[in-house]
Amino acid sequence: MITLKSKEDIRMLKKSGQILRSIIQKLQRQVRPGVSTMEIDILAGKLIKEKRSVSAFLGFNGYPANICTSVNEEIVHGIPGGRILKEGDIISLDVGINYKGYFTDAAVTVPVGRVHPKLKELMKVTENSLSEGIKQARPNNHLSDISYAIQSYVEDRGYSVVRQFVGHGVGFSLHEEPQIPNFGAPHEGELLKEGMVFAIEPMVNIGTGDCKFLDNGWTAVTKDGFASAHFEHTVAITEKGPRVLTN
Repeated sequence: MITLKSKEDIRMLKKSGQILRSIIQKLQRQVRPGVSTMEIDILAGKLIKEKRSVSAFLGFNGYPANICTSVNEEIVHGIPGGRILKEGDIISLDVGINYKGYFTDAAVTVPVGRVHPKLKELMKVTENSLSEGIKQARPNNHLSDISYAIQSYVEDRGYSVVRQFVGHGVGFSLHEEPQIPNFGAPHEGELLKEGMVFAIEPMVNIGTGDCKFLDNGWTAVTKDGFASAHFEHTVAITEKGPRVLTN
């Protein structure tokens, strides 16, 4: 069942989303060679607490950190630890918060210093595919119109979408119905309605879309070892069209 949010709910989710965006912006400024992913997570915990919010990830199904930090071949759910960032790496910062009972979720992939042009292109294609998906989040479209827009944009440019992980509903809890794949035929699935709120999050690989899991049981990495990028926004469907709540 997809829960619909009232205008007041969306107002509060926008506040939560603005807080989340400010946290991510500060984390991005800490990304540089020589910094560990654990240092970024510690800062995230401090910033979340300062904003009178709670990490939506810490403890979720046993997840052990405040945020996810996925480097290079890591697709999603990279656990912060002793990994030291190097010049030329890329890192995805995936952050979710609970602000006064309102959950928002967002992710960005950022370069560590100067990176290879192919990695710059990967990040741009992934970010643009998110924008293409968001454009379809409007009343009377179908859920798969979002999915199709993302997949088409990515594959037309020679990249692969990850199929094992999907976007999701969000708002009153971190993960709500429905699931939102980043692939599929258009004009299928639920009819979109005002008040729906989604976390739309393409994960895009340079090589194949296949993944495998590390021994920690959380982190997914590309099967071929090539890089992956991840961008995400929390988006409300309104009578006027999509409203991004995390920018």
